[in-house]
Amino acid sequence: MGDQKRPLQPGETAPAFALATANFNGTVSFADLSGRPFLIGFFRGLHCPFCRRQVEQLASVQPTLRAAGVETVAVINTPVERARLYFRHRPTPVTLLCDPDCRTHQAYGVPHAEFLPDGSSEQPEWPYGATMAQFQAARINPTGELPEPLHPMEANTVLNAKDHFELDEADNAILANHATQLVGHFLVDANGIIGWTQIEALDGPNSLSIFPTAAEIIAAAGSLGH
Repeated sequence: MGDQKRPLQPGETAPAFALATANFNGTVSFADLSGRPFLIGFFRGLHCPFCRRQVEQLASVQPTLRAAGVETVAVINTPVERARLYFRHRPTPVTLLCDPDCRTHQAYGVPHAEFLPDGSSEQPEWPYGATMAQFQAARINPTGELPEPLHPMEANTVLNAKDHFELDEADNAILANHATQLVGHFLVDANGIIGWTQIEALDGPNSLSIFPTAAEIIAAAGSLGH
């Protein structure tokens, strides 16, 4: 699996993968899902409260998608032992896969924000070559839970405290190595071809943690193959 420099688009072939599951012992591979359509979301680790909320939303959408013949898969940037501990107490019908190195995120071209060095004469291009000032100026409140829009890192801290979620050593290591990983959703048809792509915050850091709604996902699944 190699790095894909841009998000894969409808009509392109979805890359294969095989990842450990958080729901149970074992792995799930692309081959296990072949022959039927599936939605796959690539997320930051459990340290991201917005990603935890999106996985919960996928759980609410899963029965509708399954009735339409579409499986639901979430790939989280968390070590499998940590993820299994968390989801043992918060079971979900979504197939949860663990990729602590973001290799599968990269294979599907889900960007991670990169920052230009101070004093660079290069033209900023979010998210592939942003300025730190661009990111520092961002203010978000995508779920409406905050009293006012906050910087993304501050928003994470506030919501983690609200959720009584304490980052452990594994979470902090993932945060240190993959803090700027973005989130992506892809619908893959029964032939392994991508039919729909949605990438977080391509228009700028003020759109961080805005993910597709349940209605948008269901509508996209309904048009798959049409």
